[in-house]
Amino acid sequence: MNIYIRELRAHRKSLIIWSVSMFLLVVGGMGKYSAALGAGIGSMNELISQMPKSVQNLVGVGVFDLSKAIDYFGLLFLYIALMATVHAIMLGTGIISKEERDKTVEFLMVKPISRQKIITSKLFSALTMLILFNIVTYLSGILILSKYSKGIPFITGLSKLMLAMLAMQILFAAFGAFMAAVINKPKLSAAVGTSVLLAMFMLSIMIDITGRLDYLRYFTVFKYFDAKDILKLGYNFNYSIVAAAVLIVTIYGTYYFYKKRDLKI
Repeated sequence: MNIYIRELRAHRKSLIIWSVSMFLLVVGGMGKYSAALGAGIGSMNELISQMPKSVQNLVGVGVFDLSKAIDYFGLLFLYIALMATVHAIMLGTGIISKEERDKTVEFLMVKPISRQKIITSKLFSALTMLILFNIVTYLSGILILSKYSKGIPFITGLSKLMLAMLAMQILFAAFGAFMAAVINKPKLSAAVGTSVLLAMFMLSIMIDITGRLDYLRYFTVFKYFDAKDILKLGYNFNYSIVAAAVLIVTIYGTYYFYKKRDLKI
């Protein structure tokens, strides 16, 4: 329990900064919806419908109704999820490797506690921080969407999106922890983890733009929890099965490799 509390305290400032940044992202993104209301949503829908097909695919033309605030939020969700997953993967890599990075690993290893319990405490503290970050995003969404929804229900849709985001956060945090357990260089593990995340993000963009790469959806977590599927088209639960399998493998791998590796003193 001491390690759990110690990790929460150590990441407290970072969590506050990321949470405030997410709030500002939601406010700023929905602020553009306010501007679109002033210009007339009908004209905005009409303008987008005249754009190239690739751009229409990207923004979900024919799926999202931009006259509804929750649909506009769905349009922003990919970028909100990107910020949340960057935080998650950095948290996952950092929480496992920070003792080696900060040269304080001896302090941790001299305690009468197994490496397995150390990993468990760290992962639970990371999960707590992800949930808190998700709650901040959820409350931000409620606050802003209440202002623009014009009485149209949005809580159910927003709740589904936030649960999807939490699932993505947990997946990427677990992957980050796995990278930190496998690679004994803290900066390199963070760089590799972030590179994989950005590659998945770019792949999800390419799938939307081309409209012909759906067979690659299983290679990007961003397509496992696509806002268009969650809010409009119907969710494919095969993605949840794959995500659960990936989560189990990465968590098991974190325990396995961390217990076997030589820690840098």
